Formats: sequence, C-alpha cells, structure tokens
Amino acid sequence: MSTETAPAVLVRPIRDVDAEAMGRVHAQVWHETYDGMISSAALEAVSPRRLADLWANYAERGPEYRHAAALVDGEIVGFAGSGPARDDDAPAPRELYFVFLLDTWHRKGIGRALFDAVVDEGEPLYGWIARGYPGGPDFYAKRGFRLDGVERTEPFLGEELTEVRFSR
Repeated sequence: MSTETAPAVLVRPIRDVDAEAMGRVHAQVWHETYDGMISSAALEAVSPRRLADLWANYAERGPEYRHAAALVDGEIVGFAGSGPARDDDAPAPRELYFVFLLDTWHRKGIGRALFDAVVDEGEPLYGWIARGYPGGPDFYAKRGFRLDGVERTEPFLGEELTEVRFSR
C-alpha cells in the first residue's frame, strides 16, 4: 500500500496573465512529446518566449473556444483546448485542439480532468494526434474516440509531422 497522497490539482480557464508560464510549459511539453518524432535541432529552436506570445491573448478568443490549465501547487503542469472545427471535411462541428501534460504528471488523472474541462460529455468531436505518439490512442479510446483512418502531413517547426485523426 502506498503512503503517497495525490497532489491537489486545480483545473481552471487559461488567463492572459498565464502567458509566460504557458510558454514555458508549452515548450517543455513539445520537447517531451515530439522527441524522436522530429529533429533535436528543430526542438532546440522552440522558444518559450515566442510560445508565450501566442498565449498572451488566448483567453480573449470568445466563448466558442474552451481552454483550461491544470495547476499543481500553483504551477501550470498541463493544458487543453477545443473550439470550432478548422477542417473543411470535419467529421464533427467541434475540434479538440490539444491536451498536453508534462511527462511527470501523466497517469494521475490530470489529463482526464483537462479533457473534461474543455469537452462536454458525449459531445461529437474530433482531433489530430502525431502518428506514433505513445499513450495517445489509449487516452482517446477511453473517451469514446476511434481512429477514423484519415492521415495528414503537416509542417511543424520547419519539418513535417504525420498526424492521424480520431473522432467520436
């Protein structure tokens, strides 16, 4: 029997004042997530400051965009977002844009809490995930998604990344 206690996790909407922390966490998550999928040189070029700039006005995007950050001891450890479908051939009206979590916080229920914060239960939804992303397909299968056979190759950090689509 473990004597460890689960950390207190707060999941809340992302605020514009979170931009600097979001940029830092976003950069670290990309390093952890895409290591081995794209070159080290491309990952080394990731700028936390530039990513922070992207987050600076995210909260002002409007009510059709849902976004959340997970905090442990006041520090952001992950984030999620969904919004209107961006693809012409979208299989659902809403798209799950991302659920990212620092590696050390995986498998603690935080990803599920982030997902639940930006998606309504049973809501028709789709999203994209890097082909070969470890753990990703299982996470989405537990939430009622299936890979639907559609793939795309997208530019990412000056290289290309193949993504697979999941939907429910």
